This record gives sequence, C-alpha cells and structure tokens, in this order.
Amino acid sequence: MAKLRITQIRSKNGETKRQIANLRTLGIRRMHQTVEVEDNPITRGILEKVHHLVSYEVID
Repeated sequence: MAKLRITQIRSKNGETKRQIANLRTLGIRRMHQTVEVEDNPITRGILEKVHHLVSYEVID
C-alpha cells in the first residue's frame, strides 16, 4: 500500500483546536517534522483539513 510523507511547513499557532488535534493524529509535533503514514481515506480527510499547514507527497 502507498504511503504519504507529510511535513509541517507552517506554524499551528492561531489555528483551531480541531486542526491542532488533526496534526497530533498524524503524529506531527513540531515545525519541519516529517512523518510517513499509510495513504487511506481517513488520512486524506485529515490532510484536507490541515492542507494549509503541511506539505505532502506520495511514496511507494
């Protein structure tokens, strides 16, 4: 199954509690941290909510 490499590129300061919780769900704790997660509909939904804070790419 494909994976996504996600990196936080903008600060979470000033964002809603739900968006901060979504970042934590992805496993991101600080700026410029990169995580690899499974590519599934749940992860895509979370990325849709925080797309302005992160960058991501599909890896195999």
